[in-house]
Amino acid sequence: MRFAWLSWLFRHFNEYGYSQGLLRAAIGTLAVLVTAALLWFTLHRHRPAAIAASGLTCALGIGWLAFH
Repeated sequence: MRFAWLSWLFRHFNEYGYSQGLLRAAIGTLAVLVTAALLWFTLHRHRPAAIAASGLTCALGIGWLAFH
């Protein structure tokens, strides 16, 4: 499932910025949050790494959506 999610994310990378409407912004934000959750579940045995990776993913993903 993780590979399918990443392939979907790469295919639609430029389509979901905040400047492209409320629905696309919501889909983009949800995609960022799902990606962060997948990172959390992947690294859950190493809690500090899971927190750092998820937080960085959220910050960079939502930041990218804001300036896209």
